[in-house]
Amino acid sequence: MKATQYNFRLKDAIIGLQFLFVAFGALVLVPILTGLNPNVALFTAGIGTLIFQLTNRKNVPPIFLASSFAFIAPIIYGVEKWGIAGTMSGLAAAGLFYVLLSILIRLRGSGFIHKILPPIVTGPVIMTIGLILAPVAVHMATGHTGDGSIELVPFRTAITISMLTLFATVFVTILGKGMFKLLPILIGIVVGYIASVAFGIVDFSVIDKAPLFAVPAFVMPELNWEAIMFILPIAIAPAVEHIGDMVAISGVTEEDYLKNPGLENTLLGDGLATTAASLLGGPPNTTYSEVTGAVTITKAFNPAIMTWAAIFAIALAFFSKLGGFLQTIPVPVMGGVMLLLFGIITSVGISTLVRAKTDLNDPRNMIIVSLILVFAIGGMSFNFGGVGFSGIGLGAILGIILNLVLPKSRVEV
Repeated sequence: MKATQYNFRLKDAIIGLQFLFVAFGALVLVPILTGLNPNVALFTAGIGTLIFQLTNRKNVPPIFLASSFAFIAPIIYGVEKWGIAGTMSGLAAAGLFYVLLSILIRLRGSGFIHKILPPIVTGPVIMTIGLILAPVAVHMATGHTGDGSIELVPFRTAITISMLTLFATVFVTILGKGMFKLLPILIGIVVGYIASVAFGIVDFSVIDKAPLFAVPAFVMPELNWEAIMFILPIAIAPAVEHIGDMVAISGVTEEDYLKNPGLENTLLGDGLATTAASLLGGPPNTTYSEVTGAVTITKAFNPAIMTWAAIFAIALAFFSKLGGFLQTIPVPVMGGVMLLLFGIITSVGISTLVRAKTDLNDPRNMIIVSLILVFAIGGMSFNFGGVGFSGIGLGAILGIILNLVLPKSRVEV
């Protein structure tokens, strides 16, 4: 029997709920940070996972899809500039980009992805995602709004809470064992929340005002070409990350999902799930490494367990009190988590370069990395035909072009 044969059994429901618990902290963190609705994110994570399973029904990988961290920076920027509806059109386009990649892989194989998106491009692009968000983390950790303009919590109180949150998250990340090691964000938030209650800065009135059950506040996208051109290039990083996730789950289950159902199908499922989420006002979906880690520990390879996790996510989305509770989490708690989270994202980009043994003494490589970082972080902006290009998207486009046009050094040739 295949390790991942699909068997829908009621006894697997409790394991599915456990896996949703593992993913929960990161799943709701993205909408909380970006101004999206956590209940909508729960609903779209469940729907996205089911779409992924239907797309890959011939050999379903045991993975759960939920809110992608790679899009936090563009969503924060987009919601502020174009509103949620306009930003959703850009995120929907990102999902369609995955679909296009899956078609190209079906026609030409996966080799071309590594040619267009080598580590010398994807590494610094991932780094910029974390670095651009660093000031937001510091502002929130010190009790301010994300832009630093308004103080919401006194500095001494905020820094105490954010540091307790940060240290708890770091402690569990390093010393946690078993399932606890998979829940550092959730445990950090719990510790920070308890400290916030002790300091008397939690406003519970939001929970009281929220109804017990309600349909999630879905938001339909509005076509915005500027948002599309800004967000679309950012899809490069999570698309490459998707390949790594498929390799990881293949190693855990001893099934080669890159061949069956094939990268062209798994990427298609991810793309359709992301577009579906965006059509409802939810964040883009991605495969969750936390859940893959839980699969590794529990040896629960039956993909039907993820179906249960998806069903529970959809059911929880209609529990309006949950969304009200999540809105009571104070700014310093989220800032404390973000201090580590955004640094880790940057470290992943550095790790991408290190694993590829990228020679940064090579002038060509140095130029590509340097210009991606400066253009993306420095705020460089171009306008073509009324459509603006800036930030991470501009850095990604520049990196792809430079990698294709700059001559390779004699050593590489």
